[in-house]
This record gives sequence, structure tokens and C-alpha cells, in this order.
Amino acid sequence: MSIWIVIFVPLISAFIGWVTNWVAIKMLFHPREPKKILGFTFQGIFPKRQKQFALKLGNLVSSEFLSFDDIESKISNPENLKKIMPFIEEHIDDFLKNKLSEEMPVISMFIGDKTIHKLKSALMKEIETLFPEIMRKYAGNLKTELDLEQIVIQKVSSFSSDKLEDTLYQIMSKEFRFVEIIGGVIGLIIGLLQVLLTFLTTK
Repeated sequence: MSIWIVIFVPLISAFIGWVTNWVAIKMLFHPREPKKILGFTFQGIFPKRQKQFALKLGNLVSSEFLSFDDIESKISNPENLKKIMPFIEEHIDDFLKNKLSEEMPVISMFIGDKTIHKLKSALMKEIETLFPEIMRKYAGNLKTELDLEQIVIQKVSSFSSDKLEDTLYQIMSKEFRFVEIIGGVIGLIIGLLQVLLTFLTTK
């Protein structure tokens, strides 16, 4: 058996394996528009399926990832309210001590520190009771006014193929390169097997 066959068959097989996987990756995004070649229509998988992908993703996001029930639960949680209570208390304190005297100077003349403290305590208790209910109603209004599924569908459907390709390559460039290399490795192994089988059958 010629030494050139032993060298070139595995190398050519490796090259074919690498090119095949490289073409397969490119066909995820290209061609952008349908192209007819020899009577067959070709189009990249993502551009061709973008609308279906948008529909599935919109449904998945609205039902699994970002439901209004989860939003309502988070924003009306008393534990979350406690985290912003110092800010609210500081604002009310500033209002009673400073802004009230500017807006109603006569009334402020009859309100001392003790009264301000009582007013602030009463207001804070009322806010702790009222705030979760306000947030629940707010979440309910959002659910009526905002259609998360349609928002996601519209955004993904209008996403440019170029931007989608760039984004995926930024995220998965190593994985794409690995797929190309694997194609070359498998091709090399197949080439070596071909040489081995040829050697055994001609021996």
C-alpha cells in the first residue's frame, strides 16, 4: 500500500468531517432568505423557524419563567416591605418635620415632636397593612394591561438574524468550535479505519 494513501486518506476524511460540521453550523443561520438550488428550497434553521421559536419562547416565559403570580407574590411579600420601610419612614419623618411646616405653617405651630412621633407611628402601621394590598392590586392591573407572551413574541420575531447569530456566537463560540473539531476527529478515525480495512483486505 502506498504511503501517500496512508497519509492522505485520513487527512482528507478529517477535512471532510470538519467541513461538514462547519457547514452544518453555518446552516443554522444561512441563508437568511429562502434560496432555490436545483429545485430545492434552502433557508437557515433559525431564520426559517424564528416565528415558531418566538411563539414557544413567549409561552414559556409567560407560563414558567415570569408569571404575574410570582411577581405579585414577590412585591406583596411583607418581608420585602420591611427592606424598604426605613426609606419610607425617613421620607415621612422629613415630611412631618419639614415639608408640613412649609405647606401648612399654622397647623405645624401646634404639632410638637411628641405628636409628630405618634403621627409617624400611626402612618407606618397603616402603610405596613395597606402596602401589600396595594401591590397585589397593582400586579392585578399589570396582568390585565400587559401581555407578557405577546411582548416576548413581538420582540423575538423582530430580532434580526444578524444580531441573533452574533449573540449565539458570543455565547457558544467554544461549543461551535468543539463541534467542528469533533467532525475532524471523527473523519480522521474513519479515514484510519478505511486504510486499515484496505490493508487487511489486500494483504
